[in-house]
Amino acid sequence: MQITETVSDGLKRELKIVIPATDLDGKLSEKLETLRHQARIKGFRPGKVPAAHLRKVYGRSVMADIIQETVQESSQKAVEERGEKPALKPTVMFTEDKDEVEAVIAGKADLAYTMEFEVLPEIKVPDLKELKIERRMAEVGDPDVDEALERIAEQNKPYEPRKDGDKAKDGDRVTMDYVGMLDGRPFDGGAEEGSQLVLGSGSFIPGFEDQLIGAKAGDALKVKVTFPENYQAAFLAGKDVEFDVTVHEVAAPAEAKLDDAFAESLGVESIDKLKEALRERLGQELNQRTRDLMKRQLLDTLDEQASFELPAGLVDREFESIWRQVTDDLERSGRSFEDEDTTEDDARAEYRGLAERRVKLGLLLAEVGQEAKVEVSDEEMQRALIERVRQYPGQEQQVWEFFQKTPEAMNEIRAPLFEDKVVDYVFERATISDKTVTRDELFADEDDSGDKKPAGKKKSPAKKKAPAKKKAAAKDASE
Repeated sequence: MQITETVSDGLKRELKIVIPATDLDGKLSEKLETLRHQARIKGFRPGKVPAAHLRKVYGRSVMADIIQETVQESSQKAVEERGEKPALKPTVMFTEDKDEVEAVIAGKADLAYTMEFEVLPEIKVPDLKELKIERRMAEVGDPDVDEALERIAEQNKPYEPRKDGDKAKDGDRVTMDYVGMLDGRPFDGGAEEGSQLVLGSGSFIPGFEDQLIGAKAGDALKVKVTFPENYQAAFLAGKDVEFDVTVHEVAAPAEAKLDDAFAESLGVESIDKLKEALRERLGQELNQRTRDLMKRQLLDTLDEQASFELPAGLVDREFESIWRQVTDDLERSGRSFEDEDTTEDDARAEYRGLAERRVKLGLLLAEVGQEAKVEVSDEEMQRALIERVRQYPGQEQQVWEFFQKTPEAMNEIRAPLFEDKVVDYVFERATISDKTVTRDELFADEDDSGDKKPAGKKKSPAKKKAPAKKKAAAKDASE
């Protein structure tokens, strides 16, 4: 095998690799010899097929397999011999001349191809002991617990049936049966019995709840609505639908008594135990928030201190992933870049910068983890995979098998585990100073992504909170 470097420009490399025809012919002879003892060809006894006949019958297809195997082996060996680490899988290019290709397959010419790739840059890790991180901490106060308790009470407040003949008001709970009709026919997922809806909650499609205000127990109504153009179930998107609704009960909201009985209704033995559980949960939220802010400071600091050339291919791939998510979110919400107070060009520039930051920090953290010999254990992967599978109730087996058979999907689970372990490793060595703040100060900025927003940029689509998905009257139709 002959290797010639034809391009070495920054991180870019191009190699020309030539495999002698004699090497290919030797491999062909070996494979045909093995095949001779297996082939069943009419007119010949097993194992007695002449080599020349085997070449005529199978030579072309076997040589194609040999070329594929040889390219894979030789390209990997070429990179290993150079001691370089490609940032992405190298691109292999062959001649487009059909006569040259035919000559190689026929064993009359050397196999020559070009391999292009980018190498990972040399990364100098900053002195971790010199990193200064502020740890902002807040305590859970009684008012915080009381506020959380009130939210739970609001979510679990009781309802008392209104008197016969009383009309439903905004905030009332209506118990009903409904059947959705599309073009005069019931549609899948468009019916439910005993459904409960709090008017004004916005949980059904727009226009549905408004038409129930003023309804009474025993009423039979026809509710006409138009599904949103961007509705998840395509067969309902933008369609006019009529629901036959039968109201069984109208109930008014009542105040929840925050006592032991209320706690017991939630599965907790007493109101005091409920408050303890809330305090613990709020404490966990504060601790997580503190860590998120520390991580953001760390990433910002590393981003500022580290400087090295980035593989363009990695940046392009990361940008395409971000951009695809941004445009998909806009399409689903029916919005445009103008609605987000920006332009497509400005958004592209911003997200290109974000992609560069992510690639830079990803390479840097990977280098830190490699130097520290950070590893994600099989047990940690197993726990994370179980948590992911639980997000798909009813499909656990299929999801489990998908991840087990898909290395890329397993890497998506491993990556955040590895990053968190590297971040913890850095925290143990950095200089950390504590600062006590209020809970409001701790949550003053809700952007916990670790992605620093570029200065002077307009508000971007991805930073904007996505519109809440409306729960359809036909709930199952969106599945």
